Amino acid sequence: MNRNSNIVFVCEHGAAKSILAAAYFNKLASEMGLELRAIARGTHPDQELSPQALSGLREDGLMPTESVPQKLSVADVESAKRVITFCQLQAEYQEKADVERWDGVPPVSENYEQARDAIIAKLNQLLNDYSDSLT
Repeated sequence: MNRNSNIVFVCEHGAAKSILAAAYFNKLASEMGLELRAIARGTHPDQELSPQALSGLREDGLMPTESVPQKLSVADVESAKRVITFCQLQAEYQEKADVERWDGVPPVSENYEQARDAIIAKLNQLLNDYSDSLT
């Protein structure tokens, strides 16, 4: 995937927020006809995806981008158009890409719908910005 189309979403465990963000980003970007693709990563990945995230995505008719949480790598960051994180990233990553931090998203484990809606609101703004920059 080329640098112009790769968005990396990062959360600490790579099991919930980043998974939701990547799945919804890919759906919304496709619907808008944007040639962008997202992946999900974790700084300290869990061994499996969040059951709440999986259940919620299934109910919403979506599939996660990853089958198990994946550790963020320098290569992921270097190949990204943008890195969006829900947690603190080490300086080595921040120096290699355009990093944006999204705070204020509630834990998926506590309320899937609230977390999903907060992420979708941020995604819509991000995608509208990309769409506007193309016109």
